[in-house]
Amino acid sequence: MGEFKVHQVRFFEYMPSGIRALAFHPKKERMAVARMDGSVEICHCSDRFYQEKVIPGREQCGIEALSWVGDRLFSAGLNGEITEYDLTNQKIKYTIDAYGGPIWSITGNKQGTHLAVGCEDGNVKLFEVTEDKIQFERNLARQKGRIISLSWHPSGSRIAAGMMDIIQVLNVEKGHSIHRMLVDKGVGKSRSKECVVWSVVYLSDGTIISGDSVGMVKMWDDQTGTLIKSHNVTKCDVLALSVSQSGDSLVAGTSEGTVVQFQFLSVVLGKDEKEWVRTRIFKSHTHDVRAVAEITTGVVSGGIDTQLVVTPLFDKAEVKSALRKVLFPHRKLVSCARKANLMLFQYSGHLELWRLGESEGIAEPDMSLPISRKPEKLLHLKVKGEEHIRCSSVSPCGEWIVYSTASSLRLYKLHCDNSNVSITKISKLPKVLSSASQLCFSSDSSHLFSASTQSSVHMVSLNKAGCKFMGTLKPKSGSKQPIHLLAPSEDGKWLASANSDHEVQIYDLQIRKPHCTVPTYSSAVSAMAIHPTTNCLFITHADQQMFEYSIEQKQYSDWSRSVQRTGLHRVWLDRDTPVTNVMFNPSNPSHIILHDSYMLCIIDQSLPLPDNSTQFYNQLTLRSLPEEQRKLYTHAFKVCKAFKEILCVEQISDQSLVVVERPLSDIITRLPKPIKQKKFAT
Repeated sequence: MGEFKVHQVRFFEYMPSGIRALAFHPKKERMAVARMDGSVEICHCSDRFYQEKVIPGREQCGIEALSWVGDRLFSAGLNGEITEYDLTNQKIKYTIDAYGGPIWSITGNKQGTHLAVGCEDGNVKLFEVTEDKIQFERNLARQKGRIISLSWHPSGSRIAAGMMDIIQVLNVEKGHSIHRMLVDKGVGKSRSKECVVWSVVYLSDGTIISGDSVGMVKMWDDQTGTLIKSHNVTKCDVLALSVSQSGDSLVAGTSEGTVVQFQFLSVVLGKDEKEWVRTRIFKSHTHDVRAVAEITTGVVSGGIDTQLVVTPLFDKAEVKSALRKVLFPHRKLVSCARKANLMLFQYSGHLELWRLGESEGIAEPDMSLPISRKPEKLLHLKVKGEEHIRCSSVSPCGEWIVYSTASSLRLYKLHCDNSNVSITKISKLPKVLSSASQLCFSSDSSHLFSASTQSSVHMVSLNKAGCKFMGTLKPKSGSKQPIHLLAPSEDGKWLASANSDHEVQIYDLQIRKPHCTVPTYSSAVSAMAIHPTTNCLFITHADQQMFEYSIEQKQYSDWSRSVQRTGLHRVWLDRDTPVTNVMFNPSNPSHIILHDSYMLCIIDQSLPLPDNSTQFYNQLTLRSLPEEQRKLYTHAFKVCKAFKEILCVEQISDQSLVVVERPLSDIITRLPKPIKQKKFAT
C-alpha cells in the first residue's frame, strides 16, 4: 500500500451549522438547504446530493424559511427582510424589507406569480414576482398574532395560515378570512399554554394538514372548517410537514428527532374510501428535526444536529444500505503550505494559520511517535464586515494568504520568523479581483489563480512588491456557471478548472489560452489533480466514477479506458460521500492517493482492478497469507479506515501526510442537549 508518516490533526474545531429550512425544486431535482448561520447550499438530488453551490451567510442574518418560485430562490428571516439569490454567481441578488417585523414563513404559489410572507405583525403580505424583482402588492386581512406558517392551495385562490391556537383560511382575491379553525391545546398542563401551529400543508382536495406544539398532526376540511382526523405523533412539538408531489404521502419532523410518515390509503379493502394512516417512523436524528421535504425517491430531513439525512422510501432491507448522511461540506476548508509545514483553516468569520508539530524517533507501522514540538497557532485573521468567507488558500511556500467573500477579495503577505508572525495587506489589487468562487496558487507560489464569473479564471503574478494582473482565462463553451475546483500542474504549464455544468477546461498557462476540454460527464466533478510526471488529469465524480485524461494527447489514458471497460467494484460505487481530494505519491508515480469523509485510499495503477467477486477490503486477508499467495488476491485499491471523520488529507514536503480529523462525537458534544426521553426500565 505504501507507508507514510502521518500527522493526525484535531485542532481544527470546525463546527457545522444546524439546518433551518429545506426547499425542493422537483423539475430540476435540486434541494436548497438553509443553515442557521445564514448560508444556503444547493444540492443535486439525483447526483447523490452533491453540494453544487454554496452561498455564504452573513452575521446576524439567520434564515427562517425558503421558497422556490420557478427557478428563482427566495428566503426570509427574523430580520424582516426578503432575499433573492443569484444562483449563478453564488451571492445575494438583493434584499427588501417587508415592513411587517420578523418574517416567520415565506411560500410561492404553484403558478409562480406571487410570494406570500407571514409576519410578526399579523399580516400575510403578497408580493408579485416580476422579471427582475418582487413588488409588494397588498396585505390580506390582518390577524391578531404572528403568522407562523403558510401554505397555498394549488389553485392559488386560497392560503392557509398557521398561528397561535388557530388556523385561518384566507381568500387571496378578496383578502378576507373564510374560516377560523381553533386548535386543541391538548390535555393536562399543556391546556394552559398556547398551541403553536408550526407548519401547515394545503392539499388540492381542500384538506389542510397542520403540525403543532402539542405533538398533533391534524387534518381539516376547508369547506366546513372542521376537524377530520387527528394523530398524536409525539409528546413534544411537530415542527415541520411536507407532502409528496402526488399528494398521497406526508412526512412530519418532530423535536424528538423522529420523522413520521403518513399515507393516504384505503381503510377497507376493495372500497374507495381513504384516510390518512401513520405508516413509518424514522429515527435518524439526535435533536430537533427543523425541516423535512419529501422527494421522488425518499425523505430529506435536517435540524439541530447539522446533518442532512436522506432516507429512501423502500422496504427495510434497502433502507439500511441506502441511508445517506451529509455531514461535511463537499468543498475544501483546509489548505496546506506543504513546503513550510503550515495549515490554513477556514471558519465562517475568520482564518487560522497553524504550524504543524514535530516528532522524534524511528517510526514503526501503526506506531505513535513522541512529540518533540507541539503544533502552534501562528495567526488569527478576522474578516472585516458581516460577510462570511467563501474560499481561501495559503501558498505552498507559506508566504501568501488569500481569501474571498461574496463581494471582496483580500491578499496578504506573510512574514514568519520562528514564532513571530506578521502580515501585510496588499492594498493595490487588480480591479478584476473583486471576489472569487475558488482560489489557488501555482506550485512555485509565483502566481495566484482566482475563479471569477462566467467560468473565467484571472491569473495574477506575485512578487515582493505586490501583484500584477497577467490575463483572464476564458472557456470556449461560454458557460456562465461558477467554478468550484482549480488544479494547477506541478511544472506550471497547465491549469484545470471544473464548473457546475460539469465542464472541465484545461488551459495552457504559457500562452494563456484554452488547450482542450475534457468530455462532459453526467455527474459533478468532486476532486481532480494533475499528475506531476505524466501530466495526466485525474478526475473523480460525485457518483464515485473516476477518469484519467492525458492533457498532452487530449484523450483518456489506457488505464482510464480499462477502468470503464472493467467497471469499478460495487463496494466503491456504493460509498456515501464523494472523494474530496486527489494526490500522488512522489516516491511511486503509479500510486494515486484520495480520500472521502471516512476513508483514505491508495490506487496502484500497476495492479489489476478488482471485480465484484473479489473481496474489496482485503488488507487483513493479505496479511494472513504467505507471500506467494498474496499476488493472487492483490488488487489496485488499498483502503485505510483507521481515522475518524476526515475533513482533509494533504501532503507536505517530507512526503508525510497530514490528516485533518473532525470526529462526529466532538461535534455532538458541542450541540445543545436534546430533549430527554424516558426509556424502558429507567
